[in-house]
Amino acid sequence: MSGSYSLPYSNHADESHQYSKTFKPNQKTSLQESILQQITKHKRIVLLVITFICLSLFTNVPYLPHLKPSSPKVVIILAANEGGGVLKWKSPQEWSIERSSIANKKYYAKKHGYGLTIKDMTIKKRYSHEWRESWEKVDLLKQTMRQFPQTEWFWWLDLHTYIMEPQISLEQHFLNNLENATYRSLQTFNPLGLPTDIPYVDYSQPIDMIVTQDCGGFNLGSFLLRRSQWSEMLLDIWWDPAMYEQMHMQWEHKEQDALETLYSTQPWIRERTAFLPLRKINAFPPGACADKADDPQYFFKEHDFVVNMAGCEWGRDCWGEMEHYKALSKKLHKKWWKFW
Repeated sequence: MSGSYSLPYSNHADESHQYSKTFKPNQKTSLQESILQQITKHKRIVLLVITFICLSLFTNVPYLPHLKPSSPKVVIILAANEGGGVLKWKSPQEWSIERSSIANKKYYAKKHGYGLTIKDMTIKKRYSHEWRESWEKVDLLKQTMRQFPQTEWFWWLDLHTYIMEPQISLEQHFLNNLENATYRSLQTFNPLGLPTDIPYVDYSQPIDMIVTQDCGGFNLGSFLLRRSQWSEMLLDIWWDPAMYEQMHMQWEHKEQDALETLYSTQPWIRERTAFLPLRKINAFPPGACADKADDPQYFFKEHDFVVNMAGCEWGRDCWGEMEHYKALSKKLHKKWWKFW
């Protein structure tokens, strides 16, 4: 039997090609590498965008849209001393009071979209012959106005205050109806017997400062100041002892007496100052204004907006009062379906 035999045909070139296609490792680039390649490729455009964003956020360059977050209409300024005691070590009760007061203001500010700044109240010697701790209110108000340049209203609160009705905004409470909620003349209520009228006062001017009066006169534990040229001038003069001939060294209530003197003698200050009833933003607990204990216009009643434990450090129990009103607020606003 005759025939021809040959080996099977094998195309080595094709096999090599198939091998290389089949088993060649995958060389895909990672996401980070792709991004870096795009940035490198378009680095001029990326640099331009970054420059634009920085100018928009951190400068006031004209002709550019500024993408800054909107400023709150109201900023709460809470006086505290988070770092420790001023003239002595802080007790556990003092730390507890501070925590409760700060938490209360944080909750209220967050609920209504307000700003909150906690300012450290420590003694600073501004003049060679005096300590003026409480007068730092003026400096801290100026600082806060610079910190929030677009905010309209600044609400000062002392540490020993507690917002009892956190569901009520300031706009709802009185800001949206200032003319009807406030009174401008001391004929309505004048515990110190200050002059009820002085020449050249124009009460048609807008209200730029809102304070209350207690049995001792103006109360600055809770007051509001509106940003304006008037308020900037007031803060400058309020601090200057030459304006009231160094009488602050003899006054008992320091910055409060200074403001009362300015209000009594300066028509431009009087015409933009308005008063709220004390219980509107500054209700007192029993024990404050002891000589007026039977006068209900001073003292807290359920559903008053703010309680101010003024003077509790002089013979009263600040921690006990804070805990009482904190528990009362929680009780008044407890949901009906909660049983604990």
